Amino acid sequence: MTRPGRDEDPDRLYTVTGGRSRSTTGAETFDLVTLVVSESAPVRGMQSEHAAILRICRFPTAVVELAADLGLPVSVVRILLGDLLAQGKITARHPRRAQTADALPDPDILKQVLVGLRNI
Repeated sequence: MTRPGRDEDPDRLYTVTGGRSRSTTGAETFDLVTLVVSESAPVRGMQSEHAAILRICRFPTAVVELAADLGLPVSVVRILLGDLLAQGKITARHPRRAQTADALPDPDILKQVLVGLRNI
Protein backbone atom coordinates (compact mmCIF):
# COMPACT_ATOMS: atom_id res chain seq x y z
CA MET A 1 0.00 0.00 0.00
CA THR A 2 1.42 3.37 -0.96
CA ARG A 3 0.72 6.64 0.75
CA PRO A 4 0.19 9.76 -1.37
CA GLY A 5 3.17 12.09 -1.33
CA ARG A 6 5.26 10.08 1.13
CA ASP A 7 6.06 7.20 -1.22
CA GLU A 8 6.13 9.41 -4.27
CA ASP A 9 9.10 9.61 -6.58
CA PRO A 10 11.69 11.78 -4.79
CA ASP A 11 12.80 13.19 -8.15
CA ARG A 12 9.34 14.69 -8.66
CA LEU A 13 9.36 16.31 -5.22
CA TYR A 14 12.84 17.68 -5.93
CA THR A 15 11.56 19.16 -9.19
CA VAL A 16 8.41 20.63 -7.60
CA THR A 17 10.47 22.52 -5.01
CA GLY A 18 13.28 23.44 -7.36
CA GLY A 19 15.66 21.41 -5.21
CA ARG A 20 14.97 23.47 -2.10
CA SER A 21 14.43 21.96 1.32
CA ARG A 22 13.22 25.29 2.75
CA SER A 23 11.45 28.30 1.36
CA THR A 24 13.55 31.41 0.94
CA THR A 25 10.75 33.50 2.46
CA GLY A 26 7.78 32.82 4.65
CA ALA A 27 7.96 29.07 5.33
CA GLU A 28 8.11 29.68 9.08
CA THR A 29 4.77 31.48 8.70
CA PHE A 30 2.99 28.24 7.90
CA ASP A 31 2.15 25.69 10.55
CA LEU A 32 -0.45 22.96 10.07
CA VAL A 33 -3.47 25.09 10.98
CA THR A 34 -2.50 28.32 9.23
CA LEU A 35 -5.35 29.41 6.99
CA VAL A 36 -4.37 30.34 3.44
CA VAL A 37 -6.49 32.42 1.06
CA SER A 38 -5.65 33.12 -2.58
CA GLU A 39 -5.50 36.76 -3.59
CA SER A 40 -5.40 36.13 -7.35
CA ALA A 41 -6.36 33.57 -9.93
CA PRO A 42 -3.83 31.23 -11.53
CA VAL A 43 -2.06 32.66 -14.57
CA ARG A 44 -0.78 30.98 -17.70
CA GLY A 45 2.70 29.53 -17.36
CA MET A 46 2.43 29.11 -13.59
CA GLN A 47 3.71 25.89 -12.01
CA SER A 48 0.80 23.43 -11.87
CA GLU A 49 1.09 22.97 -8.08
CA HIS A 50 1.00 26.74 -7.54
CA ALA A 51 -2.09 26.99 -9.74
CA ALA A 52 -3.77 24.16 -7.83
CA ILE A 53 -3.08 25.91 -4.51
CA LEU A 54 -4.65 29.13 -5.80
CA ARG A 55 -7.74 27.25 -6.97
CA ILE A 56 -8.14 25.33 -3.70
CA CYS A 57 -7.60 28.43 -1.56
CA ARG A 58 -10.43 30.53 -2.96
CA PHE A 59 -11.86 30.00 0.52
CA PRO A 60 -9.71 29.81 3.69
CA THR A 61 -7.95 26.45 3.74
CA ALA A 62 -5.58 25.02 6.35
CA VAL A 63 -2.08 24.00 5.27
CA VAL A 64 -2.72 20.40 6.32
CA GLU A 65 -5.84 20.30 4.13
CA LEU A 66 -3.86 21.64 1.19
CA ALA A 67 -1.24 18.94 1.61
CA ALA A 68 -3.96 16.28 1.69
CA ASP A 69 -5.75 17.69 -1.36
CA LEU A 70 -2.52 17.95 -3.35
CA GLY A 71 -1.19 14.59 -2.18
CA LEU A 72 2.12 16.21 -1.23
CA PRO A 73 4.08 16.24 2.02
CA VAL A 74 3.43 19.26 4.25
CA SER A 75 7.09 20.28 3.96
CA VAL A 76 6.78 20.57 0.18
CA VAL A 77 3.50 22.49 0.44
CA ARG A 78 5.12 24.95 2.88
CA ILE A 79 7.85 25.68 0.31
CA LEU A 80 5.26 26.26 -2.41
CA LEU A 81 3.22 28.52 -0.10
CA GLY A 82 6.35 30.52 0.70
CA ASP A 83 6.81 31.14 -3.03
CA LEU A 84 3.21 32.32 -3.43
CA LEU A 85 3.41 34.50 -0.32
CA ALA A 86 6.56 36.19 -1.65
CA GLN A 87 4.74 36.90 -4.92
CA GLY A 88 1.72 38.35 -3.07
CA LYS A 89 -0.61 35.72 -4.52
CA ILE A 90 -1.83 34.45 -1.12
CA THR A 91 -2.39 35.70 2.39
CA ALA A 92 -1.95 33.59 5.50
CA ARG A 93 -3.34 33.93 9.00
CA HIS A 94 -3.69 31.78 12.05
CA PRO A 95 -7.19 30.80 13.15
CA ARG A 96 -8.70 32.83 15.93
CA ARG A 97 -7.15 32.00 19.24
CA ALA A 98 -9.14 31.13 22.37
CA GLN A 99 -9.88 33.99 24.70
CA THR A 100 -7.07 34.95 27.00
CA ALA A 101 -7.39 35.07 30.79
CA ASP A 102 -7.81 38.86 30.59
CA ALA A 103 -10.98 38.48 28.53
CA LEU A 104 -12.62 35.92 30.84
CA PRO A 105 -15.49 36.99 33.13
CA ASP A 106 -14.71 38.26 36.60
CA PRO A 107 -14.61 35.36 39.13
CA ASP A 108 -16.74 37.34 41.61
CA ILE A 109 -19.54 37.65 39.07
CA LEU A 110 -19.35 33.92 38.38
CA LYS A 111 -19.63 33.19 42.10
CA GLN A 112 -22.70 35.44 42.37
CA VAL A 113 -24.30 33.63 39.41
CA LEU A 114 -23.58 30.27 41.05
CA VAL A 115 -25.16 31.42 44.34
CA GLY A 116 -28.18 32.68 42.42
CA LEU A 117 -28.59 29.37 40.61
CA ARG A 118 -28.38 27.43 43.88
CA ASN A 119 -31.15 29.63 45.33
CA ILE A 120 -33.54 28.76 42.52
